[in-house]
Amino acid sequence: MIKAAFVGFGEVNTPKELIINKCQKAEESLKKEGLELLSVYPVTDDYEEKDIKNALDTLKGQEFDCLIVCIAGWIPTHAVVKITEQYRHKPMVLWGLCGWTEGDRLVTTADQAGTTALRKTFYDLGYTFKYVYDIIGLPSNSKTVYNFAKAASAAARLRSAKSGMAGYRDMNLYGTLYDGGSLKRDIGAEIETFEMLEIEQRYQKISDAEKQAVIDSAMSKWNFLKPADPESMKKAAGYYLAVKEICDERGYDAISLKDVDGMKKLLGFPPAPIFMLLADEAGLCTVPENDSLGTITQLIVKYLTGQCAFYLEFYEFFTDRVLAGVPDYVPAEVVDGDVTVMPAAFGELSEGILNVSKLKTGKVTMCRLCNIDGKYYMHMVTGDAITPRKWEEAGWTQPAPQLPGLEIKLDDVEYFAQNVMCQHYIISYGDNTEVIKALCDILHITII
Repeated sequence: MIKAAFVGFGEVNTPKELIINKCQKAEESLKKEGLELLSVYPVTDDYEEKDIKNALDTLKGQEFDCLIVCIAGWIPTHAVVKITEQYRHKPMVLWGLCGWTEGDRLVTTADQAGTTALRKTFYDLGYTFKYVYDIIGLPSNSKTVYNFAKAASAAARLRSAKSGMAGYRDMNLYGTLYDGGSLKRDIGAEIETFEMLEIEQRYQKISDAEKQAVIDSAMSKWNFLKPADPESMKKAAGYYLAVKEICDERGYDAISLKDVDGMKKLLGFPPAPIFMLLADEAGLCTVPENDSLGTITQLIVKYLTGQCAFYLEFYEFFTDRVLAGVPDYVPAEVVDGDVTVMPAAFGELSEGILNVSKLKTGKVTMCRLCNIDGKYYMHMVTGDAITPRKWEEAGWTQPAPQLPGLEIKLDDVEYFAQNVMCQHYIISYGDNTEVIKALCDILHITII
């Protein structure tokens, strides 16, 4: 549950029952969206400031991620600021309710007089906030308030989030690097690196019985187009257990492994099935090739949407779409039908267990966190994902596998291409731009 504080305000001379009724309706609309609320209302500008003191006493010592300042009528600024100043470190929503109609006339409690008196004050005081107002005759903006509260909750989670990374800078890529200091300062998340040797040492201690248990409980659910080498199955299960043990001990929510120059080159084992097990059985965000900001983008998307936040990389650009796919694996959550795998080899690399599943289609959001001249940006776009035409990547043993992929139709491929930040983008289903933008506003990340 996402927890927020809800404080409803109205002027002392406004009939109290009107303010209470409006705040109750707003409170209920947020609960229906899924918020857990710590509520106190009505707070007025009474001369002795009893309401202000009661609100502060109610909120004191309570845990919440967002403060919802609900303006149900005119309220002098000082009555609000005496509460908000105690929580200036929290993201806030300045939410103005609205009036109503009775017969042929409009009745108002001057809600937007209150919010317009406060908006610039909040800005001048340096608050991180979103200004929302309702309009007579239109639905409540409770969804917008909820999305901001969800983003505030995700921002709080990011402050203590950790991603694990075995090795660093696979293939000596530049686009997967990161700056640890600015990442911690601006986003809050931590990337902890560990040596691949630790994986191998732990792998050596995994028993055959433990490996077989994973094969029987998890890998047996996969649809094999051709039988896989039993030894490859055991390696996948064993390395999965070794990596999972590290993630469990250190509290990682995401993991990346040194892929080409690590697992494949040094251990002779393509890690696709390891990533599949880590995603599907351990519930971790996974991306290959030491993609640092890719893992952080995944955490952002997962915390906001609850989805697995899978990665795709670009293979071709067309006039109206991009072909995005993966040369290794996808989580079961995004597969349309059975998880389908087959043994296959690419070039001089050892044969591994390759995922060739079909992906779900529909509206998608593609995004990527990046750092430009020391400042963080989020490149984001929505598109319509359809089943791709038959395609293959040159280099696979013939007959070449049909790799998991999507053709994603975009409104402006050229604009996207001229701003593309990496070969890996993180995908979620649906239009999730509003809630991602809300998080970026809270963390002062510029949207591209």
